[in-house]
Amino acid sequence: MTPLQFGVAPKMKPVSPKRAALVAALDIGTSKIVCVIARLEPARQHNDVLRRRSHDIEILGFGHTEARGMKAGSVADLEAADHAIRQAVEIAERSAGVHLESVAVSVSAGRLGSERFTASVDVPGPSIRDGDIARLLQAGSQHSAREGRVVLHSLPLGYAIDGVHGIRDPRGMLARRFGLDMHVVTADIAAPRNLMLAIERGQLAVEAMVASPYTAGLSVLADDEADLGAAVVDMGAGTTTIAVFSGGRFVHADGFAVGGGHVTMDLARGLNARVADAERIKTFYGTVVSGMSDERDMIPVPAVGSDSREPPQVISRAALVPFIRPRVEEILEMIRDRLSASPFAAEPQGTVVLTGGASQLAGLPDIASRILGRQVRIGRPLGVSGLPEAAKGPAFAVAAGLLVYPQAAHLEHFEPRKTRQVMTGGYFAKVGRWLRESF
Repeated sequence: MTPLQFGVAPKMKPVSPKRAALVAALDIGTSKIVCVIARLEPARQHNDVLRRRSHDIEILGFGHTEARGMKAGSVADLEAADHAIRQAVEIAERSAGVHLESVAVSVSAGRLGSERFTASVDVPGPSIRDGDIARLLQAGSQHSAREGRVVLHSLPLGYAIDGVHGIRDPRGMLARRFGLDMHVVTADIAAPRNLMLAIERGQLAVEAMVASPYTAGLSVLADDEADLGAAVVDMGAGTTTIAVFSGGRFVHADGFAVGGGHVTMDLARGLNARVADAERIKTFYGTVVSGMSDERDMIPVPAVGSDSREPPQVISRAALVPFIRPRVEEILEMIRDRLSASPFAAEPQGTVVLTGGASQLAGLPDIASRILGRQVRIGRPLGVSGLPEAAKGPAFAVAAGLLVYPQAAHLEHFEPRKTRQVMTGGYFAKVGRWLRESF
């Protein structure tokens, strides 16, 4: 039985701050699939910008393929998705020289949503121990399980001891009654269930499932931004997802199934072009504001079904704006409305960080700042060494954040269970493991 059948997604065992670890991340989006393998080494020196990071991250392997069989972050064709996932994983395995057995996976579909819960337990001993905290987190996770939804995260916002709230670290404190204010993130169960099925068909175990905007935030936010209040918006091809951070904690999640792919379709219709050509034009020339030089920049557009011997139509870069801008404004207005109904509304100086592939349109920060009424910047992965040059941009923030997540996994309750290791070497490593497990 998978954990999803009990309404709770699998959680990984936290990485020890004093030990190195090998981790594997799988970001399955609507337009691309990314597999990254990395070594986590205990941090050699203090980082003032990323104080909460216990480890340095070094990329060992990287695989990147076009997504197939996916729609709005969900599996639409199991066979095609399975094949694309295997392809990305195999590329990463070859470049790292290892064989993966389990991965941490991002989830962007399934109508991500947040709830707040309060749970409390009696303390059997005189003081609070790690076991009491684990028991409380487990009680909160089980309490928050709902029919048709799966719990992705159960994160403490603050603890209470004998009715006194706002305690950040209760370990060792004297108490009779121990309480917890908890942020629970859930998703419709069908999306992560089918995602897990597609991955497991490739003989991979799912070690953890992590909400995409949360992992994007772990990747692109400086600690001070998370402390002062920030909203991370992951603008993907098929989904736009939101994570709000306050006081250094992940406090709210939301999302909707509109993204950069809708901009591409609008452009394809407006230009009477193939979708692949519209995507290429958007990627290289797309803009939401036109400058003086854009009238002179001319772009060839092959028409749908045209004879290859006929010359393509030619338009100016400025002519793209009427097809791109309306949909971008619609997405930003939806983001504004979601943020106004979230805890971020109480953070008037909070920054909005846009990330994901659809955040790369020229001129986007300016129009986003006007519509959202906030300071806006584009977020790129921070503190990850060895990323290929093409993967240092906002489109790879979620994949990079999955490598940071093991350093934050201790915040959540996990069920001790026998899992396969993240990776192994070759034949002799497999034989050694078989001997250990058999005798």
